[in-house]
Amino acid sequence: MPHRQNRLGRIALRWGLYILLGLFALYYLMPLFVMVTTSLKSLEEIRTGSLVALPRDVTFEPWRTAWAHACTGIQCEGLRPYFWNSVMLAVPAVAISTLLGAINGYVVAQWRFKGANIIFSLMLFGCFIPFQVVLLPMARVLGMLGLAGSISGLVFVHVIYGIGFTTLFFRNYYVNIPVELVKAAKVDGAGFFRIFWAIFLPLSLPIIVVTVIWQFTQIWNDFLFGVSFSQAGTQPITVALNNIVNSTTGVKEYNVDMAAAIIAALPTLLVYVVAGKYFIRGLTAGSVKG
Repeated sequence: MPHRQNRLGRIALRWGLYILLGLFALYYLMPLFVMVTTSLKSLEEIRTGSLVALPRDVTFEPWRTAWAHACTGIQCEGLRPYFWNSVMLAVPAVAISTLLGAINGYVVAQWRFKGANIIFSLMLFGCFIPFQVVLLPMARVLGMLGLAGSISGLVFVHVIYGIGFTTLFFRNYYVNIPVELVKAAKVDGAGFFRIFWAIFLPLSLPIIVVTVIWQFTQIWNDFLFGVSFSQAGTQPITVALNNIVNSTTGVKEYNVDMAAAIIAALPTLLVYVVAGKYFIRGLTAGSVKG
């Protein structure tokens, strides 16, 4: 009898935990639900209906307006050109910062040299420098390099600011790879890059996924660097979204605002949906040595 009571108690506790987690999930998903339903309603239905009600007549006109015809500042154009600006910014910045982080992590973890810990500590310190501190120095550097106001300049900024994080990820992953592999490769005559490309990079898929998701999310969602180091024609999607939402010309189109916000968030959402399980697996891959 006590065994049966303990079993029933564990089942009740488990279902109570499931219910609690379900309530939290509903609480956090409610804003997304409101955004989606509002983006599918007409302005008249938004004014007269309930905020959480499903749309009576589904319309995709707000999505078309947000993508191609929404007003940003004094000009009327949609998110489309800014979306592709963010793509041209995020893809090379993620690729370059990931590759440089992999090489740096490989050097710091496996090729020990005098001052390696100091260099790594300084790079780690750079991860915690607030964005606002580097705005003026970075603007000066971009001006000196002739990259001010360009997408290439934004790529440069995100690569520099992301190297500290990517180096940290790869270093913590590579430090758990047996050093005997490097020694054996050296005995066979393999050099620095041969060992990296033939041994370490093939083992790095889990941490590459983590790094790519982290960097892509940080770069795509960035607003401060985008608004500070871009100009008309090179602004990323977050700046355009801010202009749309804060536009005061004409009637406030909440359905267009919601559609624009979802469009801006879709790439990062899709990345987590597609590669979320690999992200968790990669985070834990190098957590236990041996």
